[in-house]
Amino acid sequence: MAEGWSRFALRFSEYYGAKTPEQLWTPPRLRNREWMFVPWGGAPPDRHRAFSDKTELHSYLTSRTPHSCFHSTAYYRDPLNRKMSEKGWLGADLIFDLDGDHLPGVSDTDFPSMIETIQEQAWRLWSEFLHPEFGFKEEYVQTTFSGHRGFHIHVRDPSLMHLDSNARREIVNYIRGDGIDIQSALSSNSSWGERAISGMDAVLHKLHSIASGGPQKKAIVDELHGILTTRAKSPKVQLPSTARSRITELAELAESGDRVDRLREDHKLSVFGEYCTPIFWELVKGDSSVVMGAAGETDEAVTVDTKRVIRWVGSLHGKSGLRVTEFPLERLDPEGINPFDPLKETVAFGSTRTRIRSLRDDVVAEIADERVSLSDGQVVEVGESLAMFLCLKGWAELAI
Repeated sequence: MAEGWSRFALRFSEYYGAKTPEQLWTPPRLRNREWMFVPWGGAPPDRHRAFSDKTELHSYLTSRTPHSCFHSTAYYRDPLNRKMSEKGWLGADLIFDLDGDHLPGVSDTDFPSMIETIQEQAWRLWSEFLHPEFGFKEEYVQTTFSGHRGFHIHVRDPSLMHLDSNARREIVNYIRGDGIDIQSALSSNSSWGERAISGMDAVLHKLHSIASGGPQKKAIVDELHGILTTRAKSPKVQLPSTARSRITELAELAESGDRVDRLREDHKLSVFGEYCTPIFWELVKGDSSVVMGAAGETDEAVTVDTKRVIRWVGSLHGKSGLRVTEFPLERLDPEGINPFDPLKETVAFGSTRTRIRSLRDDVVAEIADERVSLSDGQVVEVGESLAMFLCLKGWAELAI
C-alpha cells in the first residue's frame, strides 16, 4: 500500500460521492454476482458481498470508499454464501485479461510504451484469434481498460457461459500456441501456418540484429529471453536451456545463409543443432502468439477460472488512480481511425500542481498529456492525476 494513502483515499471518496446510483454501471444479472472490495490500509479483502440494485452498491461505495472493486465473472444462485461450493454456480462470462506486466522484455517503468504494446496485443487477440478463428460475435463483447496495466475482453455469449475450465483452457492453449506443431503448421494452409511464416521472418531479423551487435542488441536479447522463459513455463514445452547465452549462440548460427536456406526448404531439419533448434521454434511460436500470462498470477488463470473476480467498470484502480473504463471494441485497434487512449480517457482527477519526490530510477510516465522522466530522489511538480499515479505505483512520494 502506498505511503500517504489517506490523502488518496479521501479523493476516491469524493469521486464515488459525486456519483448518483443511476450513473453507476452494473454487470448483467447483478443479483447473481458476488462482489469483492479491497480496503485501504492493507486490511483483508471484503468478499462474498451481493447487491440487489445500484442504490445498495452506491451506499456501500460512499460508506466504505474501497481501494479497489471487483465482481465475479460467474453467476450464482446464492452469491452471499461464504462457501464457494455452496454458492450454486450458474455459469460465467468468458474473460480475456491482458496485462503488460507479463510482456517479455517490456518494463512497466516505461509505462507509455508498455500500454502501447499491450494494446497492440489485445487487438491482435481479437482480430487474429477470437473473431476470425473462434467466431466470437462483437455484439456479445465488452472491452475495457483495467485501470492499470492492461485490457479486458468480456465475452457474454449465452452459448459460452457454461464452458467448464477445461474447455476454456483449450482456447487459451490454442492462442498461446501450446500443443501446436509449428514446423508442420508452416507446411499447411492454416492460420497458424501464416503466423509461423511471419514469425520465422521476424525472429530471424531479430537474431541478425543481435549478431550485428547494434545498439539494440541488449534490448532484443532481453525480449527474446523473456519470450523463451515465458514459453518454458508451459508444461507442454520442453527446452534444453533458456539461458541468454543460447540466444546469442543461436544468433551466430542464424548468420549462416546456408543454414537458413536449408531451414526454409525443410522445416524439420535441426539446422541450428540439438540445443538451439527447439529454442528457435519456441521463439517463432512466442512471436506469433498472444501473451496470455507469465510470472506469478497469470492472465491464463483469469480465462480458465470460472469463479474469478474482475475489476468493476467505473471503479478507480487503487494502484494507479485511473478509472476502469469501457470503450467500443473498434477503438481497441491502435491503428484505427479513433484509437482509445487510456492515458487520457481514464483520468478521474484534475491538474492541481503537486510536489512529489521520485523513489525510483529510470521511470517514464505520462498522464493527461503530462510526461515525466524521473531519477531517484528527484523532486518535481506535476498535476494531481500524475502525482497520484506515481505515488500509488510506489514510484514517488508526496514532497510536502
